[in-house]
This record gives sequence, C-alpha cells and structure tokens, in this order.
Amino acid sequence: MKKQITYIAISVAVCLMIGFLSGFATQSSVNDWYLELNKPSFNPPNWIFAPVWTILYIMMGVAAGIVWAKGFYHIWVKTALYHFGIQLLFNALWSIIFFGFKNTFGALLVILALLVLLIFTIKWFKVVSKTAAYLLIPYLLWVCFATALNYKIWELN
Repeated sequence: MKKQITYIAISVAVCLMIGFLSGFATQSSVNDWYLELNKPSFNPPNWIFAPVWTILYIMMGVAAGIVWAKGFYHIWVKTALYHFGIQLLFNALWSIIFFGFKNTFGALLVILALLVLLIFTIKWFKVVSKTAAYLLIPYLLWVCFATALNYKIWELN
C-alpha cells in the first residue's frame, strides 16, 4: 500500500507539473489572442478550465500510479504506461500548438491523435486495473468536448 501511495503521489505530481507548464507556456495567448476568437455558444467561461484540468490531472496521476504500482516489470504495465506517457505529451503539445503557435487546425489534428492515444491508454489501463481505466473516463469525455470546441473555433475563425 505504501508503494502504491508513493507511485500515485509521483504520478500526480508529474501530471500537475505537465499541466502547470502547459498553462504557463500559453497564458499570454489566453489573455489576448484567445479572447478575440469567435467561439461557439457552448464555449465555457475561461475560469472553468483551470479547475477542471487540475481535477483531471489529479485523476490521471492517480490512475497512472495505480497501474505503476502493479509492477513496471510486467509487460502490460509497461505498455499501459508507455501509452499514458505518449498521450500526456500530446496533451501538452495541444496547448503549445493551439495557444503558443495560435494554430487551431494544427491543434485539431493533435487533439484527434490525443483522442486515439487516450482510447488505447484506457484499453491498456483496463487490462492492468479497471479502477485506473475508469479514472480516465472523465478525461476522455473532456477531451471529446475539447475536440468539438477546437473544431468549432477552427471553423468559425
């Protein structure tokens, strides 16, 4: 149990760090360029994104920690965590492309790849731990919503 708590704590810290760095790198665009974009009616207020992403990063970290605690020596655990790491990189890449490069179409391509990677991650997490897989479902739903939002923003601009 102590090992699992340690792995969860490390995983949560890594996920929050990725989220913080992504947010930090894109903050200037959020306060100017993003405000000027045409957005669909279902676009949430800007203040909602930080708390939602914080909760999602925590849930992602808990899920990854649960999987990691099953033993990195196991091929299924390694496979699941490799998928997790790659999708986490695409998660960060989306912020850089969308806000940093202000490229809504490029970001749409990245988030579509992220969706596929996330589905594979959930599949592999389920092989190792159903609980870990279920913890990623809110993240999947939010990324689906973000994909629709990204598409509409690209279409409107």
